[in-house]
Amino acid sequence: MQEKSEYLEFIHAHVLISGKVQGVGYRFSTSQTAVSLGINGWVKNLPDGRVEAVFEGKKETVEKMINWCYTGPRSAVVQDVLVRYQQVEGIEGFEIHRIP
Repeated sequence: MQEKSEYLEFIHAHVLISGKVQGVGYRFSTSQTAVSLGINGWVKNLPDGRVEAVFEGKKETVEKMINWCYTGPRSAVVQDVLVRYQQVEGIEGFEIHRIP
């Protein structure tokens, strides 16, 4: 029973970050931060210069991750963070995706 209630606390956030967020270590820093917080998901650069990420985990932890996205790594200049909450997919681990 406890497993089910813990799962219900999980959320899924689809995040788009714009600004100077490519070429500044944003994906790597996102991955490090997510792993340290115990968040599952992925991050990748988009051809239009934005960074896209998905975070799954406990609500409080995912919200911390989203707040981090507004600053990112030291060299980043974040202009906007768009967050959409979606149904939890059950992602395991955290990956950096590369553009094919």
